[in-house]
Amino acid sequence: MTDDRGFRELLDRLSAEAGSDYDNPYTAFAWPPALPGDEYWFSPELLSVHGTEYADELSDEQLCALSRWESVNFCSLNVHGIRDLLIEVMRRVHTPGFEVPSEFFHHLVGEENEHMWLFAGFCLRYGGRIYPDEKLRPPSAGEDPALEDFLVFARILLFEQIVGHYNVRLAADTRLHPTIRRLNRIHHRDESRHIAFGVRLVRLLWERLTESGLDEDGRRAAGRHLSQYLRATMASFYNPAAYRDTGLADGSGLRKRLLDHPARRAAHAQVLHKATDFLHGIGVPVTV
Repeated sequence: MTDDRGFRELLDRLSAEAGSDYDNPYTAFAWPPALPGDEYWFSPELLSVHGTEYADELSDEQLCALSRWESVNFCSLNVHGIRDLLIEVMRRVHTPGFEVPSEFFHHLVGEENEHMWLFAGFCLRYGGRIYPDEKLRPPSAGEDPALEDFLVFARILLFEQIVGHYNVRLAADTRLHPTIRRLNRIHHRDESRHIAFGVRLVRLLWERLTESGLDEDGRRAAGRHLSQYLRATMASFYNPAAYRDTGLADGSGLRKRLLDHPARRAAHAQVLHKATDFLHGIGVPVTV
């Protein structure tokens, strides 16, 4: 990777912040024995039914129940997303081409491992389960390792940007239990550093690709790959198992109807605008 002075300065600053901001979650995070069952666990405006006629058909009690299971689903998505991130980063730490960011990789891996522990702990304590990962794995980029590196770190960045949208809203929502707000606040504090790192790294990887002669077909293929990833990630917020646990009939059918609903497509565009703006800005053609 290009020895970019600005990149090194960013990494030094982020590493220093990671050290000064550190709180040990294993000892510092207080888990209450239970969370109130008659309160929202997920902001109503972030529920997968929000803005549709299906939300209007649900009672307040049902909406609270759905918020509990969609909160568990959100935390489950984080468990799986972080696991994938850790696997991919560990494959590259201290390998040729990643000499410059490897020191920061150690901070990232340590923080993400703690995040996964927090999200898994929430799921198991208050939901009794971690929902399985149903998202299909994206296809390999083939024989081009530089393209594969770009797509891996682009997917990591996109996932962090999507989750960050939810973290900010959930951390600020006073209707939610303090434990939920604190979990999201801690995650976003660390993720803001990871996103700043990811934005710079992904831009550098894309510049390296284009400078090495990536043609228009390759550019479009990268755009299709990341477009599919964005759509699949948003679809994972619509979990038939969460609908069943809420007591709603035909969870799979409800999922399909919601994913096709204009109000939900508009909500996705709002969640994804930072991610898509960034990709368009560096020249990656994505559509969602």
